Amino acid sequence: MRKKIFLLLLAAGMTVMGLHAGSQSSATDIETVRNRVVSKLFNVNVNVERVRELVSTINPDGSWPGIDYTDTSRIAFQHTRHLSNLNQMSLAYKKKGSPLAGNKALKKAFSSALDFWLKKDFICENWWHNEIGTPMSLTSVLLVMDKDLTKEQIEKTLNITHRANIDAWGARQSGDRILIAGIQAQNALFKRDAGEFEMLVGVIESEIRFVSFDQRGLQYDYSFHHRDDKVNNTLTYGLQYADVFAEWVELLGHTKYSFKEGTLRLLIDYYLDGICKMLVYGKYPDMGATNRDITRRGHGHAYSSVTPERLTGATDYRKADLQYIIDIRNDKIAPSRSFDAFFWLSEFYVHQRPSYYASVRMFSTRVCNMEEPYNGEGLTNHHRGDGVNYLTLVGDEFNPLTPVYDWQKIPGATILRKPSLPPESQIQKWGVMDFAGAATDGSYGVVGFDFISPHDPVKARKSWFFFDNEYVCLGAGVSSRSPLPLATIVEQCALKGDVTVGTPDYNGILPVGIQEREGVTGWVFHAGVGYVFPQPTHVVLSNMAQKGSWSLVTTQVGTSRDEISKDVFKLWIDHGKFVRNDSYSYIVIPASTVEKVRAAASDLPVTILSNTSDLQAVWHKSLNMLQAVFYRTGAIEFADGIRLELDSPGIIMVRTENGRVKEITVSDPERKSGKISFSLNRKISLGDDKARVVHGDGNDASLVSVVLPQGDFAGSSVVVRIKD
Repeated sequence: MRKKIFLLLLAAGMTVMGLHAGSQSSATDIETVRNRVVSKLFNVNVNVERVRELVSTINPDGSWPGIDYTDTSRIAFQHTRHLSNLNQMSLAYKKKGSPLAGNKALKKAFSSALDFWLKKDFICENWWHNEIGTPMSLTSVLLVMDKDLTKEQIEKTLNITHRANIDAWGARQSGDRILIAGIQAQNALFKRDAGEFEMLVGVIESEIRFVSFDQRGLQYDYSFHHRDDKVNNTLTYGLQYADVFAEWVELLGHTKYSFKEGTLRLLIDYYLDGICKMLVYGKYPDMGATNRDITRRGHGHAYSSVTPERLTGATDYRKADLQYIIDIRNDKIAPSRSFDAFFWLSEFYVHQRPSYYASVRMFSTRVCNMEEPYNGEGLTNHHRGDGVNYLTLVGDEFNPLTPVYDWQKIPGATILRKPSLPPESQIQKWGVMDFAGAATDGSYGVVGFDFISPHDPVKARKSWFFFDNEYVCLGAGVSSRSPLPLATIVEQCALKGDVTVGTPDYNGILPVGIQEREGVTGWVFHAGVGYVFPQPTHVVLSNMAQKGSWSLVTTQVGTSRDEISKDVFKLWIDHGKFVRNDSYSYIVIPASTVEKVRAAASDLPVTILSNTSDLQAVWHKSLNMLQAVFYRTGAIEFADGIRLELDSPGIIMVRTENGRVKEITVSDPERKSGKISFSLNRKISLGDDKARVVHGDGNDASLVSVVLPQGDFAGSSVVVRIKD
């Protein structure tokens, strides 16, 4: 009996010891994470002279001159400068090695400034400041100052920082939820509340997941939707989503709070196959993927390597791909990768080669054309979803042009030239057309867009055909019921050097100014890019200074109204007025020379097989590739007699070899059908189960039926391989 009691007591003691050990481990882990967060906050240089200036200029009530504390509107709220001052002062006071560490005058000024804020508790009309911006700044103050704050200061500051919480309005499912959870988690670290912190880590991890198209968040095509308008927010809220998570990956590493491997892998896939594919060479933001952020000063800069470095430190998954991005961003290697990708849930297409990057942005009944101009930004974005085709060779060429840009001359778009753009309240529109999509095998692709303008009485059927050294742009059924001039924009970019032209009536360098020529068949070359016009075209070209101001694109308080002038190159096709069933075609040859463009224009590598409202198709000679956009049922003949007939609208790409069909890629841009069927006057055998041959007619015909993806994958491509 005594032995049994002894064993029970021993077991109970071991249990207590185990619980105590677990508690110690939990306490150790939370202190580890807390110390990492604080260390990160201290890893900032202290501007001593600036802090001394703040101490010497502070008002007796704790405010600073020059800050408008009365304007709390969405486009103003200069109060963020006050918060920034608090952060700088706290670091200068607490950071080891700072000349002002422990300085009494600094501490007095800091306390006065903090008390001023706590007394006034400024609330902005823009919820973001109240639930994210202000809590984020004050949470940093709490963690840095820690015990150097009074009990009253801590309590009042926590009351404000607690507005960042997962039950707040801004923490709805979107790109901000993960950020708000992170701010609340840092508050839990300050309080050393292990239970709350562990719960919030779980919230952060749970946000890394696919959601259905009717929800906000990470989409199944690796794009990101922040709002119900389905606008592509991958490089804004979607980037924040990834960056914040990666930061927590590093902070939680090798503790009990570390994220699961599956979660890490999904985030890495999204980062590489979503974010990085919308970046020029994985480094610079593609202007086609931007929204109102295009009108912010400094936008367009190269991204840092911090996030991919954090991810490589946590797992070996896709480490080589992440390292490639790191090396590109640190200028250790030159771009070397090629790919094509279609983000079918955002109507966005990208095409990258080692020496250039191009994209196409569309909209439809499923996706809005553009983000609303929140907070006085993006006031001129009306046409930036209208089949816009940005091209870049370097990656950072665009941003300096923002204040002088002609927002009715956006590359790729067909735009009615109005005296002025509609009001900013008229920017965001839903499309009225279903036909917007692409077919791609990951290396090449074709895009089709049944464009109907939401702003003007304009429509056109537009398509883009992407290859290695060139891509083809076609338009058919171009129509306008307006007395205003209609144009399809070929290019608008910074003017860099001479503009050279090769046409039957002119060959040489153009003088500065505006040039207009009708019936042009020839080519234009500027800054490493050639533009070939294979059919007679009414071309207008401008290579001269263009004036503007930042105040024309954003009404944010403090925006400069100074006039800015920059040299700009513009090239467009003039369709005229009251246009009926016009067409256009041009071929873009990027990363080239005058000599190569001249040679290519005389012996084009592509043949335009059809450019009508029913069918747009191109054959590439050396690649043995057909790319075609069928707006209705129809047929096309190519490659020495191969005849393809489609039984419904669709986009298709066919590769051949020695007169034999080798691979077929198809998609449904309307997202209406569960299958697509086509006939070939060749007998084929299929190499996979994505499609089946319904029947063959003797030895020289096949009817093929392809099962198409549905649900969140409707609109994606199916690649069908043919057996030898």
